[in-house]
Amino acid sequence: MTIKKIFKKLTFIIPVLLLLIFTINYVVVFESKDYIYGDSEMPEGGKNYDCILVLGASVNLDGEPSLMLKDRLDRGINLYKEGFAPKLLLSGDNGQVEYNEVKTMKEYALDQDVPEEDIFLDHAGFSTYESMYRSKEVFAVKTVLIVTQKYHEYRSIYTAQKLGLQAEGASCREIRYGGQLYRDFREVLARNKDFIKCIIKPKPTYLGDVIDIRGDGRKSH
Repeated sequence: MTIKKIFKKLTFIIPVLLLLIFTINYVVVFESKDYIYGDSEMPEGGKNYDCILVLGASVNLDGEPSLMLKDRLDRGINLYKEGFAPKLLLSGDNGQVEYNEVKTMKEYALDQDVPEEDIFLDHAGFSTYESMYRSKEVFAVKTVLIVTQKYHEYRSIYTAQKLGLQAEGASCREIRYGGQLYRDFREVLARNKDFIKCIIKPKPTYLGDVIDIRGDGRKSH
């Protein structure tokens, strides 16, 4: 095949591929946007969910939560204290001994006077998809209020709903974090990836025994 023919094929394939990527991105955003409460909003009508799911983010080298993670925790804990759910489910990456998002999240919640029995830990929330899958299958969650930044809420809610959860989102304050441009670009691709996963529905890295969210959170520690 000549270079000219290869170039001709690429001029057709690349635009089609880009169109597909941005179409899927639009579908994910469109189908989830009406289920998101802004950073200063609260769910209407005194809704009560099985739990408030706080999604993990990076932890600083000193073991303290990054600004992004702190904002998620503050929002989730405030919603818990307002009575929107009786339990907190903290889901993050604990795949390595030297890196433990959920330990940091738990300690932060305890420092904010959240009772230990109301804190559930998902140590294998390695991705948004796995956090949602495990919420339903491991923690027996049916209704959930997801806390993360707004750009991430669309995919989180879309994924949760496609996996059978009744899900809404409460986003954090809208600020530009360091590296946000990269995150926005990555999120477009991640929405496509999870769109496909929601069709195929692969199992997460780990499942395990059921730890019902309506019980004592200390069983998950």
